[in-house]
Amino acid sequence: MTKFVQACIAANREIALMLRGSYPKSFFKKGKRGAGGDISYGLDLAAETIFIRHLGAYGTIDSEESGVIGEGKNRIILDPIDGSSNALSYFPYYGTSVMRVDKKGKLKEAVICNLVNGDLFFKVKGSRPKQGKLTSSLFETPRKSPVSPVGLFEKSYNYPELQHDLIKKGLKFRSPGALALSLAYARSVKYMLFVGEYRIYDLAAGLALCEDLEVIVDDDYVIVSQDKKLNKLIEKLVKKHHTKEI
Repeated sequence: MTKFVQACIAANREIALMLRGSYPKSFFKKGKRGAGGDISYGLDLAAETIFIRHLGAYGTIDSEESGVIGEGKNRIILDPIDGSSNALSYFPYYGTSVMRVDKKGKLKEAVICNLVNGDLFFKVKGSRPKQGKLTSSLFETPRKSPVSPVGLFEKSYNYPELQHDLIKKGLKFRSPGALALSLAYARSVKYMLFVGEYRIYDLAAGLALCEDLEVIVDDDYVIVSQDKKLNKLIEKLVKKHHTKEI
């Protein structure tokens, strides 16, 4: 584990503690439109401030909320709260996403944390992904489910006809609403599907954690699973409705 990963863990612990119990009114206050295109809330900015304090010494931070912050030869791609709409609704599926790359854009480290249950995933260049708990020093190979009956289909509500076709093929799904987290859990579900416009903040760390899985990344969709044939089947269904619905 590198010092950068340790710093990410320290930041996540502080943010998780901050989000215990009821939030202050300032967390619900709308701010300006962030660098990623969405409105930033006080909650997003409070988490961003904590990350800046912990990670500022490790490179230039490119945050979904405030854009480019600081200087350094390495670039840190940050989503301070992945699934902030869930967090602001007290819906228990939200976390954080961080990835550091070198000046050539190559991965150095990626860290994703589920702030609700403490699941933490990280990958360091040249090593396999690890999974553990935010409150523990024990990390091991990410869990896989050999018989998972469900997949994850983020933004499924935008594609009712595609939903119908997936169900006809027996491909059950959930749509929990935090793309980076869903990518981190791609090993333990049948598949992970996202259709629609995405940004680097949504995908960077999650895809780094999925590099040993079957991955399809197109301009308007992302499919991840352990099964290449399943990916191709899902892609065929997506393309069937792609022109009409996207």
